[in-house]
Amino acid sequence: MSEDVFIAINGDALHAKSKVYIGRALARKGASDLDEYQLWASLALELLGKAALARKHPSLVVDPTHWQSMFVAAGINVTTDVKTITAKTLFERLVHLVPPFDRTVQQFCQDIAERRNAELHSGDLPFRTMRLDAWEERYWHACDTILHQMGSSLEQWLGAADAKAPRQLLDEAAEALAAAVKRRVEAARKQFEALKRAERERLTGEAELREPQHQVGIFKGRYDEIWAESCPACKCRAFMTGEQTGEDISEERDEHVIWEVVDREFVGEEFRCLTCNLTLMGSKEIGASGLNYIHKDQEEREIEYEPDYGND
Repeated sequence: MSEDVFIAINGDALHAKSKVYIGRALARKGASDLDEYQLWASLALELLGKAALARKHPSLVVDPTHWQSMFVAAGINVTTDVKTITAKTLFERLVHLVPPFDRTVQQFCQDIAERRNAELHSGDLPFRTMRLDAWEERYWHACDTILHQMGSSLEQWLGAADAKAPRQLLDEAAEALAAAVKRRVEAARKQFEALKRAERERLTGEAELREPQHQVGIFKGRYDEIWAESCPACKCRAFMTGEQTGEDISEERDEHVIWEVVDREFVGEEFRCLTCNLTLMGSKEIGASGLNYIHKDQEEREIEYEPDYGND
């Protein structure tokens, strides 16, 4: 098959192009050209969504009414004119592929795509009438939702994971991350509050019975410790896990025994709420939600002495 055909529906190629476009969007924002900022951002969002579908299978991004494109997606080279799905179809499919990509997010993405089409194909100036605070936060939330499904993050997409990235880009990534996490927490809160009171009370009661030592399986990684936290969305008992970063040991004694008091410190890496399904990955996301990702506890342990050898 021609490489040109492959690249049109290749998930990695679509993802790479979306990164180029979001870079152009941020450059236009830096130049205070907010019309072009929204234009490039809308294009980047559509490419990112198609990348998520294409990584599952290329057939998900080709026009199902164009049989030649379907053949190409199946690996049969019959055309170089590959037709892909519309933005409307794209966002409808993402609802089924990415559970947090709900109807509210879908409608926002559809709205920004329609404004882009009006901007490009008519005499209207829809971007000029849109205030930045009316769309930007929801935009980052939509991108964040798709990226999580792809096993990526906003920082990686924006290039801010690279230590050499410009300071402005790092600031943009931090702002985007904070906005996306805020929206994620709010969405989980609304979903929980939409339940009937009896159901909320039942779920809250079940959450209180869960113990940290039994929650190993809910996390993606393996860490040093798991501890309970109050969920910032539904306020139920949830859990965080992370790596130990330090400990301070002191001795205590009475007339019969000596023991150590160990003050330990951990940095949270993952947060999961089984009640409202809120998930936070990494200390930056956890901190942006309002939770403290630094956890301290204290344990006591009896001092064990090695037996003396060669002292007889």
